[in-house]
Amino acid sequence: MDSNLNLELTRRELFRTGGMGLGASALMSLLGRDAFAAEPAFLNPLRARRSDYPARAKSVIYIHMIGAPSQLDLYVDKPRLREMTGELCPEDLFNSQQFAFIRSRPKMYGSPFTFRQYGESGQTFSELLPEISSLADDIAVIESMHGEQINHSPAQLFMQTGFGRFGRPCMGSWVSYGLGSENDNLPSFVVMVTGNVGGAGNSMWGSGFLPSIYQGVEFRAVGDPVLFLSNPKGIKAGDRRRIVNTINQLNREQLVDVGDPEIATRIGQYEMAFKMQTSVPDLMDTSGETEATHAMYGTSPGKAGFANNCLLARRLVERGVRFVQLFDQGWDHHSGIAKSIRNKAKTSDKPIAALLKDLKQRGLLDETLVICGSEFGRTPMVQGDLKNAGRDHHKDCFSIWMAGGGIRGGVRVGESDDLGFSITKDPVSVHDFHATVLHLLGMDHTALTYKYQGRQFRLTDIAGNPVQPLLA
Repeated sequence: MDSNLNLELTRRELFRTGGMGLGASALMSLLGRDAFAAEPAFLNPLRARRSDYPARAKSVIYIHMIGAPSQLDLYVDKPRLREMTGELCPEDLFNSQQFAFIRSRPKMYGSPFTFRQYGESGQTFSELLPEISSLADDIAVIESMHGEQINHSPAQLFMQTGFGRFGRPCMGSWVSYGLGSENDNLPSFVVMVTGNVGGAGNSMWGSGFLPSIYQGVEFRAVGDPVLFLSNPKGIKAGDRRRIVNTINQLNREQLVDVGDPEIATRIGQYEMAFKMQTSVPDLMDTSGETEATHAMYGTSPGKAGFANNCLLARRLVERGVRFVQLFDQGWDHHSGIAKSIRNKAKTSDKPIAALLKDLKQRGLLDETLVICGSEFGRTPMVQGDLKNAGRDHHKDCFSIWMAGGGIRGGVRVGESDDLGFSITKDPVSVHDFHATVLHLLGMDHTALTYKYQGRQFRLTDIAGNPVQPLLA
């Protein structure tokens, strides 16, 4: 042993001198996913990771109808309810639940729309969804969803994060945290909004206590697709590259010094933002799509809207984006539902069906899980009077649907009573729904955890089981 060896080296000095290789490895891991693939996650938080078991889905497109459409006017036919239209709600039914707005004993209100069966599976859909219903054999409807929150904001949070108050990571963030990204030039989790998001706001795509690199990145339809992505006037690409390099050199030195995951996030975000200056404008430019594709979606280049967002969702998963969330506002029908839900269905039916068809014809549907749902459902009782009928919030029995990505098409899970008020068979909780999505992505929902404030948290809290009848 060399007697001249300095044995009084401090821990910080050790990491400063001996950690330069670690810093270089961290940089390579952040800038090139194939290099140093075994680096700890905090050094490269978005590197692609193996799932717990073979995954059926690689990507998710989650369409959330803000405001909650009526399942009784879209997905669930109740002839008995239609016969009872105008009759007073049975007293025991009215007294069995607290409503958001209904205060006095209301009348019953059956759907004014026609329902019929579609496809070989004979699934029932409303006349308002002619395009989606034509794909009945690809779709699985959950008729027996139930939640815990009766008002929009907490119900939206519960549906997205598994918890009815602010501060928890949303499902897209959990998926990005669990699986990382397969794209170096776009975010792992992208959000697009039609209308005003309202309610829980951007907490619906927030990362909560997870590192902020896992939060959703909102792409906008007007102006810069991502805020502050463009260079200021007078700044050229080469200048921006030198600025990013210098800033990240300082960040890397601090990362080696303190090991804070948020510093790794900052490095990754600077690099991602620089790459997105090229990749995002190319993504958002749909002029290269065929006329047949635009006709199928009902879009045209440069025209913003929900249909355009559906087309962009396909382009995003095609490029390896892990989780795409579309929010569509305007489904809160407390009055005038017969007219308003018809109008909303008209704007969404064609593009959603086009998205499924487009994914299928490109061979992407088998590996892309498409979800369409909301925060809760609607009551079979009328809110207001029958002339201007609306429906109140209903958390105890509502419907969502799923397709692709390992889903068994043409099935309907669960049943509700003759009035569509209560679940009579196979209830599916929000935690069950989350567990199913993670299962299809190859993740064990009980093992996907993050320690925060001394406790291991997970998306499904302490509940949830994958819904087996949904699985192909």
